[in-house]
Amino acid sequence: MPVSTWSGTALQWQDELSSLKERLCPVFRRRELQETGGAFLDGLLSGAERKTGWQMSEHAGLSRPYRMQSLLGRGSWSADALRDVVRDYVFESLGDADGVLVVDETGFLKKGDRSVGVSRQYSGTAGRVENSQVGVFLAYASRFGQSLIDRRLYLPKTWAGDVQRRARAHVPEDIAFATKIEIARDMIAAALNASAPCRWVLADALYGGYYRLRRLLEERGQPYVLAVRSNHDLRFVTAQGFIQTDPRTIAQGLDADAWMPLPAGQGAKGMWLYDWAWIALPYIVDEGFERWLLIRRSRKEPDKFAYYLSFAPEGTTPEELAGAVGLRWTIEECFLRAKDDLGLDHCEARSWHGWQRHMSLVMAAAAFLARLSAALKRNAFRKANETSPCSRIAD
Repeated sequence: MPVSTWSGTALQWQDELSSLKERLCPVFRRRELQETGGAFLDGLLSGAERKTGWQMSEHAGLSRPYRMQSLLGRGSWSADALRDVVRDYVFESLGDADGVLVVDETGFLKKGDRSVGVSRQYSGTAGRVENSQVGVFLAYASRFGQSLIDRRLYLPKTWAGDVQRRARAHVPEDIAFATKIEIARDMIAAALNASAPCRWVLADALYGGYYRLRRLLEERGQPYVLAVRSNHDLRFVTAQGFIQTDPRTIAQGLDADAWMPLPAGQGAKGMWLYDWAWIALPYIVDEGFERWLLIRRSRKEPDKFAYYLSFAPEGTTPEELAGAVGLRWTIEECFLRAKDDLGLDHCEARSWHGWQRHMSLVMAAAAFLARLSAALKRNAFRKANETSPCSRIAD
């Protein structure tokens, strides 16, 4: 059923869910796994408070959680194959020339030390060092919505080099230690290789300061706006000679008339308005592109700054760059909805494959909801523009 004809009825909701399950059949292959996978999706989308094996089994009318647990553990199917289907499904549902890819990590608090990848490490979810797992995720967002499209568990060095723990958690032999930044780089490259309709790549300072990520994007001609730290090393040659500085130093030397108020998206309380300054960086770039240092200053707390490096097409306006920065929140929205409503953080599986499978199934459920929301937005755009000369905006 084309999503452009979707109007929100319960029957259409079920038809679209059935269509998604059919699309997933080649991933699960065997009929029993297909049925269990479908029941797992139903459970994730249900009102069950906890998306555990027992509660989702009860929702499916099963007396024991064996089938649900087997789907995450012993079942023979590829979480990466499911991930690829979900990614294509999201591009089909939300794809737009002005879309963005956003990377970030999120933590999963755990007790004990048996769950794969768990250790005492910083968790952004808790805002401190906690016993937790950390997953790196990639989201796609456009004017039609946002959804997670890739995931990978971060495996700390204490795990990566421990043969016994790896064996107990069934970590594949080809999985070596990789930093979160390296994981993010691989996921972004995979999404671009899958023809993601992408205007910008966005990330916070953990990833933005990584030279190899920026180089990958520039070599592909892929624009980005990436946050960097205040002490990020900037070196370039000008007519006055070699200069070595950092974003904080540049910001402190700006005159009052260098700042311009611009919105960076909209939140629940209205537009996010900041003061912005942008400085052209004298680096060599391919024809048709420019590099900028973008500085954001809080209007309520003038001593609070954020800094961004941008690789942008020639002629890109400050308004466009500020708007792109404001889209980084979309992945936070993905985490919030997936955890609150779909059980992203309810994974009971302790193995590597179990974690990847649980996250991929939650991503499928989230992508389904994003598709329905996008269809309603497209219909709303058309209705609002029926008497407007811009009625083709959603086509």
